[in-house]
Amino acid sequence: MTSPTFKTLQLDIEDRVAVLTLDDARRRNAITLPMVEEIGVVFDQLEASDEVGAVVVTGAAPAFCAGADLSHLQGAAREGLRRIYEGFLRVGRSTLPTVAAVNGAAVGAGMNLALVCDLRLAAHGAKFDCRFLDLGLHPGGGHTWMLRQLGGSQLVTAMVLFGQALDGRAAQDHGLVWESVPDDELLDRAKAVAARAASAPEPLVKQVKDTLRDMGSIHHHADAVDRELDPQVWSVEQPFFAERLAALKKKIHKQ
Repeated sequence: MTSPTFKTLQLDIEDRVAVLTLDDARRRNAITLPMVEEIGVVFDQLEASDEVGAVVVTGAAPAFCAGADLSHLQGAAREGLRRIYEGFLRVGRSTLPTVAAVNGAAVGAGMNLALVCDLRLAAHGAKFDCRFLDLGLHPGGGHTWMLRQLGGSQLVTAMVLFGQALDGRAAQDHGLVWESVPDDELLDRAKAVAARAASAPEPLVKQVKDTLRDMGSIHHHADAVDRELDPQVWSVEQPFFAERLAALKKKIHKQ
């Protein structure tokens, strides 16, 4: 596909991995309503393309995303907040595998953008900072729920109520990110991780993402077995399974 031109985003596609960069340096990549609209457009296009199998989300240096621009809310707070939420919720709804490459400060709604991605990698110099209370603002967009799901009550309490921020290494230690790497290695590492998912059959990836989401509400092993059975049966019956199994057997025989 031809990479479209945006005002607040950059899009680069290579080897089935799309790198979506928030690119509004003047606002440190803060989420604005124009950016929300562009994020929606770009994800619609990426999901409709046969040339894209995964997405890396990052920010133009030095920030990942400085939060949301709430200056437009005024008297329409409820409606305005939901419109801003759509900037990261659209990423969270994507049928494509998403990797957040957190290269700098991820603040407030910028943290939400990272949290909705399927996987998070961070530069050592990244900074995860809720900062809601500092602004006199209650957390929003499911922020406290997502943090609690990832790290438990102590993590969310320390970060939200007591204002504790984490760099990349500390975020890995607390389970907020999968891996922390040197700053200059982050994007290459994120693209390499994304490429593994992008190389899998797209219908299978969508099924697996659905299963992973459902597992959050399943509490017993027997129920998990039942939930996975139908999609596994479906996958066994697909041509791509037979093709990949044959290729694996051929490789083993050559060793």
